Amino acid sequence: MEYTTLGSTGMEVSKICLGCMSFGTDRNWMLDPEESRELIERAIDLGINFFDTANVYSAGESEEILGDVLADYDRDRMVVASKVRFSGATDHRNATGLSRKTIEQELEHSLDRLGMDTLDLYQIHRWDYDTPIETTLRALDDAVRRDKVRHVGASSMWAHQFLEARRVSEREGLAPFETMQNLYHLAYREEEREMYPVCEQYDVGTIPWSPLAAGYLARPHEEFQTTTRGEHEAKEAGVPYHEFPGSEEINERVQELADEKGVTMAQIALAWHFQNDNVTAPIVGTSSVEHLEEAVEALEIDLSDSDVDYLEEPYEPVPVYGHE
Repeated sequence: MEYTTLGSTGMEVSKICLGCMSFGTDRNWMLDPEESRELIERAIDLGINFFDTANVYSAGESEEILGDVLADYDRDRMVVASKVRFSGATDHRNATGLSRKTIEQELEHSLDRLGMDTLDLYQIHRWDYDTPIETTLRALDDAVRRDKVRHVGASSMWAHQFLEARRVSEREGLAPFETMQNLYHLAYREEEREMYPVCEQYDVGTIPWSPLAAGYLARPHEEFQTTTRGEHEAKEAGVPYHEFPGSEEINERVQELADEKGVTMAQIALAWHFQNDNVTAPIVGTSSVEHLEEAVEALEIDLSDSDVDYLEEPYEPVPVYGHE
């Protein structure tokens, strides 16, 4: 395993963050508690110390499962992140959004499910257009001051919103967003235009979600919707990777390079992340121990500058996704 510093937080994290959305019973491709334990424990064996979950994943089951497993390990060695914005175990008018009431309630619920006194990183799970950002930031700052949270972060939003949040934090002396969790991979690079330059300016740690485009970059494009997860992403999540201009060519080049190097397509797509200056640690979500092990092995793949240029060359601008 390789490790890196998560932006201005100073925390040392593995260059792979284990995404925990696949833990629970909400969908048929998810792992039950026993299967999840096997995956988490293997991740720890491989040196992964960075875990990302959310109150909304399987209505809180993901947090419960992760907490149960990590209780058997040295908590100080782990970096645990969760998120707030959407409803968790209960769904009511004040279970969603980023009001003080919602943040304080959902944070307590998340800590209880995780069995922890303090979260290392608490992130807003998208922007809340109904709550002033100052209200949200004050509630998060209070959580930091009460030692419920060590650092706060944000996820997919417009760069101007992220800048506004930073400006308010600086003006009011509040804990700033120190991480950005956004959509980014070989077939979707719109974040390079504005968000990543902002993150570099403020030393923000970047932890992109869906680094394999929900599997689109892990198999030939004609097979994308043949998997349960791929069908879900294409039909329900509203992110049509398979329809992006240039994406088929990118997919084919990933496959070509994988064949040339004797590795998998997923490993090539991840190696691109590991060597990308925009990325601190991609969030790798999987339901397979084998795929997890392959992700770690991808850290050893060396892509030349010409390899990177070859993979990136077919990319064309696409509409912005992931902010809602």
